[in-house]
Amino acid sequence: MTQTIRWSRFPDADAVAGEAVQRILHAAQVAIDRRGVFRMVLAGGSTPQKAYRLLSGCDADWSRWHLYLGDERCLPVGDAERNSTMIASAWLDKGQIPPEQVHWIPAESDPGAAAQAYAAVVRDVLPFDLVLLGMGEDGHTASLFPGQQHDPGQLVVAVDNAPKPPARRISLNFAALNETRMLLVLVTGAGKCTAITDWRAGKALPVARLSCPAGIDVLLDNDAWCNQEEPPDAG
Repeated sequence: MTQTIRWSRFPDADAVAGEAVQRILHAAQVAIDRRGVFRMVLAGGSTPQKAYRLLSGCDADWSRWHLYLGDERCLPVGDAERNSTMIASAWLDKGQIPPEQVHWIPAESDPGAAAQAYAAVVRDVLPFDLVLLGMGEDGHTASLFPGQQHDPGQLVVAVDNAPKPPARRISLNFAALNETRMLLVLVTGAGKCTAITDWRAGKALPVARLSCPAGIDVLLDNDAWCNQEEPPDAG
């Protein structure tokens, strides 16, 4: 079955972040109205960071939000290179969401044990309501890189040899990332052009292994789109 991908193009990274925030808030309200809770997976990266800063100034029923991480770097708590540090600084330090509803990956401990512990957390809440992801210049997403093999049955994996530092990471695997009601991928910057071209051409990139029953929404800026044929549903 062919995966539905909706490509939407925007002028710049700020516009991508703004659109992402609107979609996140709408998804949250739908989830809370239907199930009483909103469960979202967060991504690292500069464009998600812009979105988190915008979210920090929004009104929402924060008491019903539960947040999870798509991946984390095996560094000490508070290290500037950890995704959790960026997310806390940009948004969660404002105190809108109860701390016990923010489910960090314990990446400061043994990676294998941390992956098992986080898998137990994730297993109890699937499917997510929204998974937010980015894409690297090599087509990786979360910390799932080209050429690496992981047990497809594992929800969370320890990554020992990431091609970009730090080499040791913890990542949700496709078995968890694809268990979601909505999947939103943010892609900005000219360095992503080749990977976007390859993804659209059907090449075997990690990001191309994403799937969602409702389809995947990819929000790009002009630089990442790189003068390709216009998507039929461009933003």
